[in-house]
Amino acid sequence: MNDPPFQNATIAIVGVGLIGGSLGLAFKRLGIGREIIGISRAETLTEARALNAIDTGCEYAAMDRGIKRADLVFLCSPISRILAQLPAVMRAASPGGIVTDVGSTKGAIVACAERASRKGVHFVGGHPMAGSEKSGVGASDPFLFENALYVLTPASGVPNDIVDALGALVQNLGARVMCMDAETHDRVAAAVSHLPQLMATALVGLVGRRNEADGLSLQMAAGGFRDLTRIASSPYAMWRDICATNAGPIREVIDAYLAALAALREKVDSETLAENFDYANRIRGGIPKDSKGFLHPLCEILLVAEDKPGVIADVASRLSAEGINIEDIEVLKVREGEGGTIRMGFGRVADAERCVAILRDAGYQARLR
Repeated sequence: MNDPPFQNATIAIVGVGLIGGSLGLAFKRLGIGREIIGISRAETLTEARALNAIDTGCEYAAMDRGIKRADLVFLCSPISRILAQLPAVMRAASPGGIVTDVGSTKGAIVACAERASRKGVHFVGGHPMAGSEKSGVGASDPFLFENALYVLTPASGVPNDIVDALGALVQNLGARVMCMDAETHDRVAAAVSHLPQLMATALVGLVGRRNEADGLSLQMAAGGFRDLTRIASSPYAMWRDICATNAGPIREVIDAYLAALAALREKVDSETLAENFDYANRIRGGIPKDSKGFLHPLCEILLVAEDKPGVIADVASRLSAEGINIEDIEVLKVREGEGGTIRMGFGRVADAERCVAILRDAGYQARLR
């Protein structure tokens, strides 16, 4: 890979949480940026400096001071705060400066940036398709963006060389770059990210209310239900801004899904339902398995293990020694004193296959799922 761009740039990160802190750690690891300025709350800046995610920092009240010194600005706050911060950031940005963000929806943000545009200051929207179940700068990870999809949505009139430079930076973080307009991003995200969240929320709500009536529904909820509804555990605070800023495309795709369900309803007892299953199987099988993205399909294995202390720690240490990362883990079945089945998910087929070989060599029963 060529030398990363922005090696000698001053980079400001507004909002040093999980994403902002991970950017700072990644820049530090790669030698990107002459200086990394964090802009956040005082206690967050103290923690970020201790983690070496930033070099210097200033609080939000002094944000302009940090922005004016920066060649490249990342807005890593929640969407509503990005929208509130953007006009001031565009005013304070240095001539020739680049401003980008990490918001999960892009239409409202890019439109806001265009309204606040200044000659010689360039805005390129960004959406790294990466995250964690944890939040805050303490959960930062310099490898968070590895193999992730990172979408760029340039504002109108941004020169290609600016977009290319930012894309090269993202690639140096280990991410895969896609460029598209903001409206396309939001329409696609509504279908493959926002709709699944609302589907899971509605389904768990439906079954939960039935369980209140019969006391049986959740007792019978098996692996398929848990897998399909895992994202229903997401907090509303994380989704409030997403839904508010992408309501139109979300409503459109909900209507389309309701129509698709209605069509399936009429075919439930018909052999023609096989056509829907076959088509869905083909499409599901074609989802890329070697990268994170709107959907993050995992390659799974099943491990049969004894019920004794230290089994999971032993498995994890063996895989860690081989450089294999377990991206998801769940205990499916346990019989006390005997053992049970553990499901583990990996980002790549090759990692799952290596995991099976390593664990079998260690005497475990393991197989691809």
